[in-house]
Amino acid sequence: MNVKISSTTDYQMWLSLAKEVEPLFGPMVNEKEFQYALKKALNNKRAYCIYSEEHTPSNSIVGGIIISKALNEILWFAVSSAYRKKGYGRKLLCTALLKLDKNRVITVQTFDKSATAGTAARKLFQDFGFIDSQTSNINPAGIPTIIMCKNCP
Repeated sequence: MNVKISSTTDYQMWLSLAKEVEPLFGPMVNEKEFQYALKKALNNKRAYCIYSEEHTPSNSIVGGIIISKALNEILWFAVSSAYRKKGYGRKLLCTALLKLDKNRVITVQTFDKSATAGTAARKLFQDFGFIDSQTSNINPAGIPTIIMCKNCP
C-alpha cells in the first residue's frame, strides 16, 4: 500500500472513484468545474493516490487525496468502499500532511457530526489533531458539512 503522486494518465481512474462517492459528495463526474479542477491538480502534482493491489491499466485507484499548498488545505479525499477501514485513508492523510505546512493552519471541509455517513472520516481527522472550526454549507449531496482545522489559532 504505497501512496503515489498521480498523473494525468490516472484521470479516468479518479473519475471512477469520484463516481462511487457521489452519493456522499454530490455530482462530480459530469461537472465541468470538477473535471477542470481534477485535471489541474493532476497536472500540478497535488493529487496522491493508492492503486489497487492488482494495478493494471484497466484497474483503478482505491483512494485519493488532493491538496492545495497555497491554501494549506485538503481539497478532496475519498477511499473506495471496499478499501475502507484498512488503513488506506490513514496512509493518504499522512502523505497529505507531510506535503502541507505544519507551521500553518491546515483545513479540510468534511462531514458535520450529524452526518452518520461521515463518522469514520471525522474520526480519522480527529485522530490527526483536527478539530471543528466553523460550520459550513450543506454539500451538493444534501449532507451538512463543517470546516475542521489542525493547528488552529
